[in-house]
Amino acid sequence: MTIPKKEELYNPALNAIKKLGGSASISELDEEVIKNLHLTDKEIAEAHNERMTELEYQLAWTRTYLKAFGLFDNTERGVWVLTSKGKDIDVVDPRQVTRVFHTLKKGKSGKIVGKNLETNGEVEIAEAEAVLEETWREELMTRLLTLAPDAFERLCQRLLRESGFVEVKVTGRSGDGGIDGVGIVRLGGLLGFPILFQCKRYKGSVPSSVIRDFRGAMIGRADRGLVITTGTFSREAKLEATRDGAPPVDLLDGEQLLDKLKELGLGVVVKKIEQVSVLPGFFNDI
Repeated sequence: MTIPKKEELYNPALNAIKKLGGSASISELDEEVIKNLHLTDKEIAEAHNERMTELEYQLAWTRTYLKAFGLFDNTERGVWVLTSKGKDIDVVDPRQVTRVFHTLKKGKSGKIVGKNLETNGEVEIAEAEAVLEETWREELMTRLLTLAPDAFERLCQRLLRESGFVEVKVTGRSGDGGIDGVGIVRLGGLLGFPILFQCKRYKGSVPSSVIRDFRGAMIGRADRGLVITTGTFSREAKLEATRDGAPPVDLLDGEQLLDKLKELGLGVVVKKIEQVSVLPGFFNDI
């Protein structure tokens, strides 16, 4: 079986988000769709590029098309939600979804299933913003992949400190099960919990064996761990990280790392552009 294209994933994605209660993170939504595709592990792990698998790539476009069709929306915090229109629809015609998306892109129509579309100018702005978004992400990832291992560890140390960790120490000792450091998370300014972390400046997908080895090194030292990578995590790695009865390991993949660096302003600066619009109605009422 080949990896399904976005058109084949519209209805599985719609069914998945309904099953998840009408909202989901990207990872939750992807995992729910994957459960019902009957793909092999090899097919699921097939790479599109160093940042995502082919399936993740197709699912990303699936979400975009369903959003244009008016069934999905997403928040600034990366949560995808069903719209009121999406709640009333159980099955879509893939050809109609694709046709509506391209109509929107070309600015030939003013409506999508009863919902106003952007003007052609707004579509062009949105496309330009998408290009700029992809450009800075690619440039930042290239920078990360050229860092020396110890420099990447120091960057992760800074990221954790900026995120609220205290007493963050980089150990980086070889033969230590991949543990690169430890930090303390404080709750309410009173309770402190040690978190062991591993930094993997990595292209491709991190396998489940890395998570198992890391967890083995955690025993007796901490109850929770964190693995940060510039790559992705295999499906088996994600399942291993949350395996019942085992100490949990949190995962931060390359895309999430880019978002976190942007959020914290580490190596990235976000410039706000002032937009001024004239209100004709103001002058009509004078």
